[in-house]
Formats: sequence, C-alpha cells, structure tokens
Amino acid sequence: MKILVVNCGSSSVKYQLFEMPQRSVLGKGLVERIGEPASSLSYTSHGRTEHRPAAVATHEEGLELALRTLTEGPGKLLERSEEIDAVGHRVVHGADEFTGSVLITADVLAAIEREAHLAPLHNPPNLAGIRAAHRALPQAAQVACFDTAFHSTLPPVAYTYALPHELCQEYRIRRYGFHGTSHRYVSGRATEILSVPRESVNLITCHLGNGCSMAAVQRGRSIDTTMGLTPLEGLVMGTRTGDLDPAILFYLGDNGYDIATLNRICNTKSGLIGISGSSNDLRTLSERAAGGDARAQLAIDVFCYRVKKYLGAYVAVLGTVDAIVWTGGIAEHGWQIRAQCCANLPQLGIALDPRRNAEVVGREGEIQAADSRVKLLVIPTDEEGVIAADTYELIGGKKAGEAST
Repeated sequence: MKILVVNCGSSSVKYQLFEMPQRSVLGKGLVERIGEPASSLSYTSHGRTEHRPAAVATHEEGLELALRTLTEGPGKLLERSEEIDAVGHRVVHGADEFTGSVLITADVLAAIEREAHLAPLHNPPNLAGIRAAHRALPQAAQVACFDTAFHSTLPPVAYTYALPHELCQEYRIRRYGFHGTSHRYVSGRATEILSVPRESVNLITCHLGNGCSMAAVQRGRSIDTTMGLTPLEGLVMGTRTGDLDPAILFYLGDNGYDIATLNRICNTKSGLIGISGSSNDLRTLSERAAGGDARAQLAIDVFCYRVKKYLGAYVAVLGTVDAIVWTGGIAEHGWQIRAQCCANLPQLGIALDPRRNAEVVGREGEIQAADSRVKLLVIPTDEEGVIAADTYELIGGKKAGEAST
C-alpha cells in the first residue's frame, strides 16, 4: 500500500512516499521558497538525489510538482498517481478538539480552519496542502495528524494560565504544546533502547531545530511542554522569541507598534536572528562566533542557557529522570550545542562523555559518561513515519476505493 505524507510549511511542501505496512520510504522531496523567484525542488528516489530550480507560485503547484516527480522522469516511483491509497497530513494546531489523528471530513477541515489563528504561520499552509491533495488525489483517503495531540495528556496544573478563568474558558486559552509527533516518536524509541516498558520510564525530550520545544514525559504521557497556546512560547528559536515578559509588548504598543508588527517581530524577527542580527542558523552563528562575533556568541549562549533552565525545571517536575533525548536538526547534529546544554550538571546526575558526544552526529547513539545517572540519547526523529503509520491504521489497511466499504 502506498501512503504519501505531506508537510506544508509557510513556503514549502515536504513529502515522503511510504510502502505500508513495511514503513519503508520509497522516495522523498522538498519544494521550497514557494512564491519566490528562487523556488526549487530537491528529491530522492532510487538512491539518487536531484536538485533543480522550479517556478512554483502556490502550494497546489508545489504538490502537483511533487506528484510529477513520483510519476514521471528517471526518478519515477509510480506509473500513475492513482496508486496512492492515502495521504497523511501534518497539521500543527488541533486545539482541544483533536487528541489523536483523524480521517479528514468537512467538519474536520472546518475545525482546522477555526484554529488557524492559534498557529498563523502553520495551519493556513497545512489547510492549503489538504485542499490541494483533495483535488489532485480524489481517490485517496486523507488523514490529519496533529502536533498538539501528544500533549493532550497535560494535567490542568501544567496547561492552565493564570488569567481570569472566564477569559480562558471563553477563548479556550491554555497550553497546548507542539512537535507532538516528534516527542511521541522519540519517547517511544527511547523505551525500546532502554528495554523498559513505556509505563515505567520518565524522559525529557528535546526537539531542537528552527522551532524548538521540550517535553516532560512521565510513563509514556506528556505532562508538561515548553510551547503553549501557540508555538511561540518556551525556548529561544531560530526566529521566535520563546518566553517573554508580556509587558514588553504593551510597552512597544505604547511606543507606536501595532499588533500585526508585534506579531511579525515575535515570530519572524526574534530568537537567534534577533539576538545575533545575522543568522537563524546555529552552524553559521558558530562560525561567526569562532571569528570573534560577540552577538553570535551571545545568541548561542542564550539558546543553550534556556535549554539548561528547562532541563532543571523538568527534572523537578518528573522527580526522577531515566533519560534525556536529543532530536531535531540542531540536537541531532550539533554536538557542541549538546555539550554546552549539559555542562556542569552533576547535581542533576547528568554527565556527558565528550568523545562519545562528538562521534554521535546525525545518527542514533548514547552520549552519557560512564558515571552519569541519566542516560543521554541522540535519536533522529521520524515524524513522517509516525504520520504514515497513523494513516495506515485509520484507513484500516484498505487500498484506494475500498476505504469507505
């Protein structure tokens, strides 16, 4: 059975084609810079990767281009797009309406649209991808997998904001959390590595990429996480502020900044790029810092400091921690960042082995020192694989044209 997993970002379409139930990746690709003059396509199939420019104005055109790479040319994997049995979509915000993945209906689409204001950078392109897939692949079942679902187990003490209760009730203001598919995958994989039942292990999972979040996972259930009502709260990120005194926004408002400008500043002009003034990429910042760029070094230090603060907080929340899991592009490859985040934490039982840490780059491995009470695991995330598995389960293993029978 062929399942296509689609992840539409604000200016990109990322896709993978899976053979299920084997969960094997047949091919994958990325259409990026949609709507810009320099839009491009990169894709991998039959063990070969190709990169080429491509004029792509909309997400619908991006998905159409992705389907052509799967059915045409030397890298084709399908004779026709009708061979695709189902499409699994990453959807960032499901609010409190969705605690798991669901088959997409008109009501589900309407609910995703209702929550778009909670994730304005994410839900609208997610919706565009769903609608484009409906038009391009009418025979395929469509499934939505929500980033917020894994965190639906947060207790009231963790998800409640100290605002007037009636205000929170009326506008459904609470902590929802994000990157749930990633936290779910790596916490499950960590229990396999530790060879213990999920119900008996406590973990801190760190998803560090351009967007960053951490979660406290107790006996397989998320009980706290750094992102909140929106993906803006918590850690310092590539372009997002993370935790911020809200009075700063009032202060800027009094000085002439309107809401739209403040939203743009907090989401796209802050974080690493805001502090450094030069880049939201930690690799670039590390090079600049090595060359004496003080603001680049400050951005790195603030980033790692915030991670370390939450490590301490989540040790306190969990009581005992069996392992800390590092995932996402920064955490999987940035061994220097992992070292700085874990430095001088013997009081928490966290000790990193420098040699093992430097060797585990972009792959799974253990990086703790021999005397560390807490395991330190690097686990590359597999969000697409989780989405494919959920999609396969929801359609009952039925091929296109059979899903409604």
